[in-house]
Amino acid sequence: MAGLRVEGIEKAFGRGERAVRAVCDLSFDVADREFVFLLGPSGAGKTTTLRTIAGLEQPDAGRVLINGSDMTWAAPRERNVAMVYDKNSLYPHLSVFENMAYPLRLQRLAEPELRERVMGVAKILQIERMLERRPRELSGGQQQRVAIGRMLVRRADLFLMDEPISHLDAKLRAHMRLEFKKLQREFQSTILYVSHDQLEAMTMGDRIVVMNEGVVQQIGPPRTIFDRPANRFVAGFVGEPSMNIADCTLEDAGGAATLRFGHQRLALDRDWLDAAGLGNAPARALSLGIRPQHLSLAPQAEQGAPNVIRGEVYAAETLGSETILDVEADGVIFRAWIRNSALGRAPAIGEAIGLQVDPRAIYLFDRDSGKTLAFADLSRLDDAHALSSPSPLIH
Repeated sequence: MAGLRVEGIEKAFGRGERAVRAVCDLSFDVADREFVFLLGPSGAGKTTTLRTIAGLEQPDAGRVLINGSDMTWAAPRERNVAMVYDKNSLYPHLSVFENMAYPLRLQRLAEPELRERVMGVAKILQIERMLERRPRELSGGQQQRVAIGRMLVRRADLFLMDEPISHLDAKLRAHMRLEFKKLQREFQSTILYVSHDQLEAMTMGDRIVVMNEGVVQQIGPPRTIFDRPANRFVAGFVGEPSMNIADCTLEDAGGAATLRFGHQRLALDRDWLDAAGLGNAPARALSLGIRPQHLSLAPQAEQGAPNVIRGEVYAAETLGSETILDVEADGVIFRAWIRNSALGRAPAIGEAIGLQVDPRAIYLFDRDSGKTLAFADLSRLDDAHALSSPSPLIH
């Protein structure tokens, strides 16, 4: 198997003033047998990056190295990479078996081994009963599984996946997430996987490369990306429901440090603020962030107490044993993820409500650059929330 190194890739489409920069000075590594995600919204440059690595696009600058060899200008067939797209491209006149066997026949693989590989992958993908059908006889999700299978039967140096399970139903996506990790261990594969689905990245990836508008925002293990986001974009993008973010003013006078937005006031921990280098400073325009699972309901009698965001219920979504409450406070919508056992009755739209804020759960961002200035103190926060908070990701 092989490692991958991308060095300073630049790619633009069009010329002159109408040129669109899809990828900007992009650099990252994928170690041998590592499972890395390119994660970002639509238009982040993820697919362009994948196509450049595969040799389907030529970069304007930079290099692509596979297994230590410069493959920037090598033809796709010379790179020994296997790729699957979000939309399948099956041969309509071939059976499912022959579609999956096609790359192995090009390699002139012996028939017994060919059949063993195809049957093994077909069983994992739950399509072993469809091997004699033609693509037109399959549903869209089944066709996509065949396309994935055609890629997996190869012994490629590098597997490139462009949202390969986005068209599958929820139950099968959950199954495939487990199977991709199993396949990586069994085949000892090196995988670069493009997705906008953070659940896939958080549960499957060894590391995540977060992209936005062609630029890398942060690279790291899933837990690091979630707990210590490098900037406001990463904080708001990674996590579902997403982090609550609101512009605020930091006021530090007379020994008391507070965050103010509208009529709301949040008192801050002095040691935490000093450790972030933000203490004893003039009033400063910042953005605060707090995840929905770190907000709790304030009892009616305590809704005037410090560190309570007071607002009105804007919307409520019931998700099994939890409810997501949208609370409007001074023009800002805050989402709170509350267990139904703590919620009691369902609140009415427009009802006055208070959300308790733990100061240890707050993130602070520079309002202009978006850079994270202070992280939540999760080492102390986890103990308090271990039994009461729901999982940080849902699907």
